[in-house]
Amino acid sequence: MGQITLSIAGRSHQVGCRDGEEPKLRALGAVLERHAAAAQRASGGSSERTLLYIALILADQLAEETVDAPPDPSPGVLERIAERLEAVASALEAGGTDA
Repeated sequence: MGQITLSIAGRSHQVGCRDGEEPKLRALGAVLERHAAAAQRASGGSSERTLLYIALILADQLAEETVDAPPDPSPGVLERIAERLEAVASALEAGGTDA
């Protein structure tokens, strides 16, 4: 089992992980550290509140991405696209350009 030390908001944290996951965990720690300065200012310097504010910042970003995501196409639209692609493929295989 792997173990690394992450430095977030000026504090070191020992974190265990599966072997080979260390680079991913370091990258995730870097994401947290990028928000640490703003979170420290908002929290007044309390380490527990700083981590809470980092979590809130990330949750807000996730919520914005979820809201901004385009809706999934309806099954009917996907079916029509698939039918059209099949018609194009058939026309190309037959040597025609009528699709």
